[in-house]
Amino acid sequence: MKRNMNEWLEKCLAEKNKKPMPILSFPGTQLIGKTVEELVRDGHNQALCMEAIAETFDTGAAFSLMDLSVEAEAFGSHIIYSRDEIPTLHGALIHDEEEAKALQVQGVGAGRTGECIKGIEEACQRITDRPVLAGIIGPYSLAGRLLDMTEIMILCYEDPELVETVLEKVTQFLIEYAKAFKAAGANGIAMAEPAAGLLSPSLIAEFSNPYVERIRSAVEDENFLFLYHNCGTVIPLMKELGELNVRAYSFGNAIDIEEALKALPSDRLVIGNIDPAGILRSGTPEVIVEETIKLLERCSKYPNFVLASGCDIPPQTPMENLKAFFDAAEKFRER
Repeated sequence: MKRNMNEWLEKCLAEKNKKPMPILSFPGTQLIGKTVEELVRDGHNQALCMEAIAETFDTGAAFSLMDLSVEAEAFGSHIIYSRDEIPTLHGALIHDEEEAKALQVQGVGAGRTGECIKGIEEACQRITDRPVLAGIIGPYSLAGRLLDMTEIMILCYEDPELVETVLEKVTQFLIEYAKAFKAAGANGIAMAEPAAGLLSPSLIAEFSNPYVERIRSAVEDENFLFLYHNCGTVIPLMKELGELNVRAYSFGNAIDIEEALKALPSDRLVIGNIDPAGILRSGTPEVIVEETIKLLERCSKYPNFVLASGCDIPPQTPMENLKAFFDAAEKFRER
C-alpha cells in the first residue's frame, strides 16, 4: 500500500512508545510449513511468510528476506542451498582485471531476483497496516562477494581500479533492482552493507559511501524510504556514516548502539540491536526479556531509537523466544 514515508518517519520519531522493528522473516518458515530452500526459491512463499509474521507479531515494519546471496547469484556466483539454513556463496566469480571488465551488468529478473520482486508485490497486497521494506545488498558487500571478501580488502590498496570497475557495474544493477522493488509496491528498501564495516574511514568514503548514495538518490522519495543496515564494528565510522544522506539506520550487536545514537543526528531513525543468534536464537525467554529491558532502559531516552534485532533473525529461532522479545517490549511500554 502506498504511504507517505516522510510522514511515517516523522510520526515514528515523535511516538514515545515505538513498535519494535526486528529484521524478522526467516523464522516465518515455521508458521507456513516451508523449508528455507522452499522460501528463498519462491516469491509466493516469501509473501506468505511475511504475512504470517505480520499476523503473529505487532512489528513497526515488515521486512523481506535478508538473503545476501541473491544478487551475487544473479551475476553468476555459485550458491549452496540448504533445507534449513540461509544460502551461502561458494568461491569468487572475478579473479582479475580481465574478468572484471568482462562482467555483464545483469537485468532485473536474473537468478532469483524475479522471485524476490514477485514476493514483495504479493506481500504488499497482503500487508497493508505497516510499511513493507524489501531487502537488498549494498554495493561494496556485493562486490566483495564477487571478488572474495579477503581479496577485495587487499585490492582496495593494490588495484583500486579493479574494485571500482566491479563497483560501477554492481551499482548499476542495484539501482535497477531497487527501482523494481519500488514499482512492485514496496515502501522502501533495507540495504545491507555489512562488509563496509571492515573498512577504514578513508576506504569506506571511497569504496562504499559514494555508491550507496547513488542508489539511495535514484530511488528514495517521500513514498520510498532507504534504510541503511550495517552489522559491523562501525563506531569508528560514525562520521562517515553520518555523512550519508540517509534517514534511517540499522546497526548490529557488534557495537554499543548508544554510541551510535550519541553520534548521529536525532532526526535519523536508529534501529537495533539485540543479538539475533546469541540471544534471540540461543537464549532462554528469561534472558531475552532481561536483555531487551536492559537495552530499552539505556536507549529509549533517545527519541530516534527503535528496538530491533541487530541483524536478520535465524530461521530456527524458537517462537517462544520471539514472543518473549515482544512481551518484554510491551512490558516496558506499560511501565
